[in-house]
Amino acid sequence: MGHPPRQIGLQSSPASADAPAAGGEQRGLAARRCAWQVLQAVAAGAYADGALERELGRVNLSPQDRALATELAYGAIRQRRCLDAWLDQLGKVPAERQPPKLRWLLHLGLYQLLHSGRIPASAAVSTTVELAKRGGLGRLAPVANGLLRAFLRCQEAGESLTRLDAPGVDAAERLGLRHSLPDWLARDLLQWLPPQGADAFGAACNTKPAIDLRVNRRCTTPEALQRALAAAGVQAVPVAGVPSALTLQGRSGDLRQLPGYDQGQWCVQDRTAQRIAPLLDPKPGERILDACAAPGGKSTHLAELIDDQGEVLALDRAEARLRRVDRNAERLGLHCIRTACGDAATLAARQPELLGQFDRILLDAPCSGLGTLARHADARWRLDPAAIDGLVVLQRQLLDGLWPLLKPGGRLVYATCTVHPRENGELVEAFCAERREATLQGRWQSWPGDLDGGGDGFFAAVLERVPD
Repeated sequence: MGHPPRQIGLQSSPASADAPAAGGEQRGLAARRCAWQVLQAVAAGAYADGALERELGRVNLSPQDRALATELAYGAIRQRRCLDAWLDQLGKVPAERQPPKLRWLLHLGLYQLLHSGRIPASAAVSTTVELAKRGGLGRLAPVANGLLRAFLRCQEAGESLTRLDAPGVDAAERLGLRHSLPDWLARDLLQWLPPQGADAFGAACNTKPAIDLRVNRRCTTPEALQRALAAAGVQAVPVAGVPSALTLQGRSGDLRQLPGYDQGQWCVQDRTAQRIAPLLDPKPGERILDACAAPGGKSTHLAELIDDQGEVLALDRAEARLRRVDRNAERLGLHCIRTACGDAATLAARQPELLGQFDRILLDAPCSGLGTLARHADARWRLDPAAIDGLVVLQRQLLDGLWPLLKPGGRLVYATCTVHPRENGELVEAFCAERREATLQGRWQSWPGDLDGGGDGFFAAVLERVPD
């Protein structure tokens, strides 16, 4: 994406997270309380990123504690199914019948014991019990203590979830339990991929996303930015196969404080997303349409690729998000981007003067987002598989609506950040079968983690319009 997050996860040592703090409160307790509030908000219907931003805005946490809260909240949300399975196995009351506040607090404690090796088990248990006492669950604090200690005994004995080995559990349920995925997605993955590939997908969806930068080559080079970051104590390394990408390693804090940000030398964009705009092979002086543009990561990339010479029309239905495109373009020193609010599917009908006027069109279509589950912690629990039907209809409407705007001999790239075949290859094949003037020049599907061990899952297809 073109706009960096305000705060990202920090590396914190067990000592910094859990040593006694001045004033008597155990350090890290406020961070865990913040994460607990986020879990409760998401369970009530809030989006994880918005809930976390609101909670972080209400408390004054150190950078280390902000990172801890982020890690615990997002991690426990991703692992909801697995954590519930442990509650079912260890408790007398099934997870779904637990008092909600206790259920999410136990998720918080169990997540630390299962997935946060930097936090001592004693600290994970004691802070969970303390939060129960301070959070109105004093009578249930012994329950929390007993359940977490029961888990530790299972762990010490080398025991795992009994459900994984229970008779009658099929491969999809095992996959879903192992990687905390909904059953419908686990079943589909096993149809799309061999078992090892489905396991790799599940593991990637539960891995903290890398922070990738796209270097603005109009201002600097990856090598020069790498040196500037190193001088500031920040390690960044190139990403194999993505020429303008650097990925940060072990870096924490407000990204806007890093070298080159104010000078527009870089923006944050996932490594796989950086592969999309170059597929258009844009040239200086061309007229380009980015049909679903906000927040502008690919619009600004296109403008950089044509050296700010030509026109990039950044179209989107969300006016507020288009303002982010303008801000990103201004910071990156790009002047050829023009933003417009509107529906890409009906642009040709509303403005017939644009028929056949664009050399290049990028359709980064709205989709199920199955390639970005690691980045959006709650997405796997929100998506109804029945919604795929409506998304496929919308994607086809967009493709049909934009195609007449392309010049003969022009190029259109259809892209999504999903791995669902119906939204990707099947849709493109159906379109080309009905459009004789559309030729498929190439396509690829990247799965989460495919690019140098990281990256979101993306699909892209390159279509060209045969000249009249």
